[in-house]
Amino acid sequence: MQTIPVGIGYAIWSGAGILLIALIAYFAHGQTLDLPALIGMGLIMDGVLVINLFSQSATH
Repeated sequence: MQTIPVGIGYAIWSGAGILLIALIAYFAHGQTLDLPALIGMGLIMDGVLVINLFSQSATH
């Protein structure tokens, strides 16, 4: 955590965790997601990308 702020690292970890848990639930338990759930997860991942690509907070 010496190169990125804790808040940014937490946002990245949270977004990745949501995606990984959904994938594990799909493959291990056969759980599927409906369209609103997929859109919501996509928005979370988009937010992580915006932070990493455009935020000055991620570089200070």
